[in-house]
Amino acid sequence: MKFSENWLRQHVPTDATRERLAEVLTAIGLEVEDVAPLGEALDGVVVARIVSAERHPEADRLQVCQVDAGQGEPLQIVCGAPNARAGLVAPLATIGTRIGELTIKAAKLRGVESNGMLCSAKELGIDADASGLLELPGDAPVGAPLAGYLGLPDASIEIKLTPNRADCFSVRGIAFDVAAATGGEVTPFEASPVPAVIEAALPVELHAGADAPRYLGRVIEGVDAATPTPVWMAERLRRSGVRPVSLLVDVTQYVMLELGQPMHAFDRDLLHGPVGVRRARAGETLKLLDGRDVALDDEFLAITDADRVVALAGVMGGFDTRVTDATRNVFLESAHFAPAAIIGRSRRLGMHTDAAHRFERGVDPALPRAAIELATRLVLDAAGGQPGPVVEASLEAHLPQPQPIALRRARLARVLGLGVPDAEVARILRALGMEVSATDAGWRVLPPSRRFDIAIEEDLIEEVARIHGYDAIPTTLPGGASRIAVPSETRVGEDELRAQMVARGYFEAVNFAFVDQSLLQAWQADAGGVALANPLSAELGVMRTRLLPGLVAAAARNLARQQSRVRLFELGKVFDLAAQGEAPVETARLAAVIQGGAQAEQWGASARPADFHDLKGDLESLAACAGARLEFRPASAPHGHPGRSAEVVRVDGEGPVTLGWIGELHPRLVRSLDLEGTLLAFELDLEPLRRRSVPRAAALSRFPSVRRDLAFVAPEGVPWAALEASIRQAAGPLLAELRLFDRYVGKGVDPGFRSLATGLILQDNSRTLTESDVDVVVAAVIAALQQEHGARIRG
Repeated sequence: MKFSENWLRQHVPTDATRERLAEVLTAIGLEVEDVAPLGEALDGVVVARIVSAERHPEADRLQVCQVDAGQGEPLQIVCGAPNARAGLVAPLATIGTRIGELTIKAAKLRGVESNGMLCSAKELGIDADASGLLELPGDAPVGAPLAGYLGLPDASIEIKLTPNRADCFSVRGIAFDVAAATGGEVTPFEASPVPAVIEAALPVELHAGADAPRYLGRVIEGVDAATPTPVWMAERLRRSGVRPVSLLVDVTQYVMLELGQPMHAFDRDLLHGPVGVRRARAGETLKLLDGRDVALDDEFLAITDADRVVALAGVMGGFDTRVTDATRNVFLESAHFAPAAIIGRSRRLGMHTDAAHRFERGVDPALPRAAIELATRLVLDAAGGQPGPVVEASLEAHLPQPQPIALRRARLARVLGLGVPDAEVARILRALGMEVSATDAGWRVLPPSRRFDIAIEEDLIEEVARIHGYDAIPTTLPGGASRIAVPSETRVGEDELRAQMVARGYFEAVNFAFVDQSLLQAWQADAGGVALANPLSAELGVMRTRLLPGLVAAAARNLARQQSRVRLFELGKVFDLAAQGEAPVETARLAAVIQGGAQAEQWGASARPADFHDLKGDLESLAACAGARLEFRPASAPHGHPGRSAEVVRVDGEGPVTLGWIGELHPRLVRSLDLEGTLLAFELDLEPLRRRSVPRAAALSRFPSVRRDLAFVAPEGVPWAALEASIRQAAGPLLAELRLFDRYVGKGVDPGFRSLATGLILQDNSRTLTESDVDVVVAAVIAALQQEHGARIRG
């Protein structure tokens, strides 16, 4: 927000210097980013009129001007400005005047005397325009000091506002904060109603419910729109970072900067009526003031004329009904739109407007009438005309109403750590425009309608703290004993998991928690996605439902930058909308992706590409941190390669728990992501993986173990995980370890079968096993394999 220092002082008279004013603004949370002094030391610069301008006899680019400076006889000035011409009114620095580092003296330019200097805005230090002389209105008083005529010296102050301080997007809003901080008072605002002198009016209708609960309109006929904008208004706009355009447009801009209420002016003769507000319909289009044609849908709020869309509510007006210098009858609009109906709409169209910036953060619903009365008065004073009545449509039930808040004296002292005198608390709150009444416990406070950010007691405490001064709050060390949190033995720490992944050669990636909807669709993972109401960009519009889409995209960026061996992991949360209307469910996940060589390039081992078993080994080492035993079962995830991916199941503890997925990405998905080669990945739910049993010490068995090797033939379609489960179940508690040490397919084995060789290591803690004990276990294993899977001992 940029504004004129003199404009602010008009609303809140204060003796504070410019430097002190900047300090106060920053101290109360309105951070000053820049203070640009304007028109300093202009003594000797006067308003002058060029009477005649003739070409210099010795220079084509110079003109010899006779200038009336109000001194009786004209002064001869040699000027090289391209816009110097007879009749032009411009600033004149007289002899002896100091402009910057230059002192004006009588001189001869190419043999012609010059008794002063006609100046540009940049030379005077009031603007950056150096293209020519500063052109003043034709009725400017010749001979008058320029500083007095333009309201100089002044300064352009720019402040940085937080999103919750929408009330400070106006000079008057800032004035309340300055008055509270400096002990001053805001001058009363005069917005007396302008009486109607004609009956001309356009009916107003509301069809958008809570999105547009208030709309005011007024017709003014007989306006001279070609009238130049008054100098004082144009200068205030310039010093606020707004270039004057035309009178009617400048009036709406001026009202917005002074009060904070965006407005719009329509050419009345281009409207038929009634004027309404409704949701746009799919397929409707509108040509905006900037000349662009935009397609609308029901997410946009539209201003209509007899159901024809003529403006985009809260964003920008339409080209076809704009005001021009030829406009004679104008329709002024002043309305209140709910922030939720405007947020993100301008960003969708790739634009940013001052009106949308304010409506998105919340505009005082009580402002529209004061704004339209002020705009009417400004138009009439500058361009004449006859005003009609103000027509208002209002849905009171949908207008935000401030609610009283109880502020407790004890709570204020406890939060701030000091006691602020009651009189000071009441003064601060009243200076900020609040209604304050004393109670036994403290105060009952009704915030003004412009303060959308004040809803609870802590908000009032914050207001007292920032105005009273954060530097007035004493610094004290916390007392009492601190509580030391002891890590749980039953859960593996996230740092431990990270360290394990790093030890296996992975790099940690941190991706945005929001992604492109089309990316999730490519992964067939868009179901349950949570759309953001106000995304940073169109590519970051949905909360992620999986970690892998973002992680694989990060791997792709590395591969595109000549990183031939990529190993990335990410530990983060995913979000899923469990049911319509319910809050999204957050789930902590761990994901990893690899491509390239199984080992880094070296001379000691032959190069080979990483495969499923390399990734599976990394995952099992991770599970070992929690003492977890995993099973891998066939999976049918849409992003996984059929037959080369698996479901990861934790089988120790209280029954099997599905952790996630591991495997090779589907070739079709890899191609759609514009990748090459084989990508392997896994993604697991974090919490079930972190669960760990409390370690219990146990003595090692003093008795010897017995090993029996079994080679059996099993169908190819039966996974090893199923065979392993049957063996462990049949062997019972005597099975200390099971090892798979050979797999064979070929001569001597029927097609569709494979030979597997396993080692059963049996041991008891209380005695030495006998031959008969071992035979019973082996027989039970053979019977289970044959009955459950059709496997047989290899002959």
